[in-house]
Amino acid sequence: MHFRMINVGDKAVTKRRAVATGKIHLSVETMRMIRDGDSPKGNILALAEVAGIMAVKNTSSLLPLCHPLAVDAAKINFEILNSCVQVFCEVICHAKTGVEMEALVGANAALLTIYDLAKAVDPVIEIDGIYLMRKEGGKSGIWHHPKEVTKPAEPGTAIINSTTPNKLLNVACAIITLSDRASTADYKDISGPILAEWCQANGGEINSHEIIPDERQLLQNMVRQAIEKGAKLVLLTGGTGIGPRDISPEAVREISDKELAGFGEAQRIFGSKFTPSSWLSRSTAFVVGPALVVLFPGSPKAVKEGLAAIGPLFSHALNMLQGRNHD
Repeated sequence: MHFRMINVGDKAVTKRRAVATGKIHLSVETMRMIRDGDSPKGNILALAEVAGIMAVKNTSSLLPLCHPLAVDAAKINFEILNSCVQVFCEVICHAKTGVEMEALVGANAALLTIYDLAKAVDPVIEIDGIYLMRKEGGKSGIWHHPKEVTKPAEPGTAIINSTTPNKLLNVACAIITLSDRASTADYKDISGPILAEWCQANGGEINSHEIIPDERQLLQNMVRQAIEKGAKLVLLTGGTGIGPRDISPEAVREISDKELAGFGEAQRIFGSKFTPSSWLSRSTAFVVGPALVVLFPGSPKAVKEGLAAIGPLFSHALNMLQGRNHD
């Protein structure tokens, strides 16, 4: 048989990030030792952390067809649960290929180190639930494991595309999907639910979720109605392209008090790292009365990338709208 390392020479260098996880199930006594840091061999989690980071750096020596990568950052975190420890391994680099294997190798090494240090006092140990939680970079952009789509950020990691949970605590949110096909059920709306799930994961409350055709007057009415019902954050997906029916920026601009062009610029800059056609999007944001209205493209992938780029700004923008200080 013939093996070969894939040629990545023509690929663009982009920021790559991956997070992997796994669990190790232990006895009550071993869990106590882990919490107290007093096992016969020393602090179990401290050594597992070092082992995981070392494994990340040596992944290409362990896996024959993995490209050697100059890792920018590697981090191992632990969540101590009732009868198990969950390990998280985050790896970041700027490269032409991803760091999924580095994250998975790091997580496995940390789990096996816990096993090695605990086996003398705990002969019945099980490791399971090892998988890639998310990856970022390259043509695929942002990818989540299906288990992770509606979850908040994993503990202790430097998430570049999520806000801290509960940043939108009790903020009334409205979601509007602008799509001729989705409004007639010819196409399933995917982008709207992504926005709704993101708001809820960050503490927001969904007041309304509408799917409407690409009609200027109808969109304006929906935005006004959402704000009249108390929405402080209105997230709109669709209608930001250059087609004849794409009218969302013009429609909302007509009823707005201010335009926040930086929200659109940030989406395009971030999205272009993964999708060159992001530069064709006319996404933007507006202040309409007491509310922040943010426009996203219709593509689910573009919505995820947009949230990564500007989601962390929402809380601060809403505070400023309410006259609070910049801190």
